[in-house]
Amino acid sequence: MADIKREIERKYESDESGLPDLTGVAGVAAVIDKGVAHLDATYYDTADERLAASKVTLRRRTGGSDAGWHLKFPVAPGVRDEIHAPLADTVPRPLAGLVRSRVRDGELLPVVRLVSDRDVRHLVDADGRLLAEVSVDAVRAERLTGKGGAAEWTEIEVELADGGDPVFLDKVEKRLRKAGVQPSASSSKLARALEETAPKKRRKSRAAREAVTAGDHVLAYVRAQRDALVELDPAVRQDVYDSVHRMRVATRRLRSVFRSYDRVLDRAVTDPVGEELKWLAGELGVDRDQEVLTERLTAAVDALPRALVVGPVRTRLRTWSQARRGGSRRRLIAVLDGARYLELLNALDALITDPPLLKAASGKPEAVIAKAVRKDFGRLAGLVEQALARSAGGERDLALHEARKKAKRTRYAAESAVDVMGRPAIGLAKAMKDLQGLLGDHQDSVMTRQALRELARQAHSAGESTFTYGVLYGREEQRAAADEAELPGTWTEINRRAWP
Repeated sequence: MADIKREIERKYESDESGLPDLTGVAGVAAVIDKGVAHLDATYYDTADERLAASKVTLRRRTGGSDAGWHLKFPVAPGVRDEIHAPLADTVPRPLAGLVRSRVRDGELLPVVRLVSDRDVRHLVDADGRLLAEVSVDAVRAERLTGKGGAAEWTEIEVELADGGDPVFLDKVEKRLRKAGVQPSASSSKLARALEETAPKKRRKSRAAREAVTAGDHVLAYVRAQRDALVELDPAVRQDVYDSVHRMRVATRRLRSVFRSYDRVLDRAVTDPVGEELKWLAGELGVDRDQEVLTERLTAAVDALPRALVVGPVRTRLRTWSQARRGGSRRRLIAVLDGARYLELLNALDALITDPPLLKAASGKPEAVIAKAVRKDFGRLAGLVEQALARSAGGERDLALHEARKKAKRTRYAAESAVDVMGRPAIGLAKAMKDLQGLLGDHQDSVMTRQALRELARQAHSAGESTFTYGVLYGREEQRAAADEAELPGTWTEINRRAWP
């Protein structure tokens, strides 16, 4: 199992004067010389440097106190999550899996070697507690691919101790700047090495194209959601909280934008991709939907007075939930490692690289995008009105469920239009989120009542009391009725304020 550590550090340019005196930094009682470490690191990437493009680094390093493989993902400026694996000759499988969404079928190759002599100092407080590690690194870089060259430089690195307050780094930086030391222009040693050892013709990067047409804006949104899928992949593999849900939302946003902007992107091309996104969302939700339902039922049982919980209700609920879980971590990882998922990512790449633009794509964003969002809102209005016109029961439940799905689509369309339409789109997106929440709670109640009927049948067959399931069913009916009673007023308010 790979170890994960949050790394918070800052890098500075250095010259022959070396490290300034840091004993004057507030909170520092002593600066302890820890000697010089010799580090030898080989960085791996694809031939076209896909990891570097995402600011992800993968290296094999010997020397120092943490020899082994290190994989680093950016979190924020100066903050990265570092995943450590033991030293081995080849890339460890767990680390290879975490970069697969970026590498795809490409081969991980040694691209740069960095050899550093690291002169280390520990900044400690009056109790001897480590505050930060400061090092002066004399670096020699050599590109291992293409016709790149070599480079040398010296830099100062300040890494916050585990659990430390990032404000302390500000204090160190204040002292360094006072001594004339400036922050590094590069975010990492690898970034600097790639820049300084690259063939000259590759050193200038093209500026991103400014979004001008409706097609530009729609593609920017598509690109952002594709990037979200790729970036969330490692988090899903590591079972990071809420990562599965966020990845599922990215698939829904993509499907919605394909349908909302069918005058911009040709659905003959986007529909097949949308079907694959639907498949992926289903795989991501195999366990999540059951988990949400179980949490709702558990909370409902916990909220009952003890006298109303008759029989082994909690045991029955736990057994039922475990039996219904159709997925597992192993199944989900197999999906992410499978050819179908990689083909979907490649299809999204191809769609972005060679977009199936229609005539409206060249139009003014203010007109084309606003028209698409208004159309979605109009369709939603029709569904809500139809649902409100039906009597309470199964048909109304189905109608409200369809309205909920359309509210999601309208919300995502509004979110994609914010850069073009500004406040009206923000207002609509917020209103749709509120409506989605209300309709979502209603749909959850429908699904919960179905589950309660199933639980009651199982309990009856086992000779157990079904009283508690009936009580819970009645409460869910009341909850759904309250949602339905609230809907007309909510919808009137949305029509009043959300869309000019």
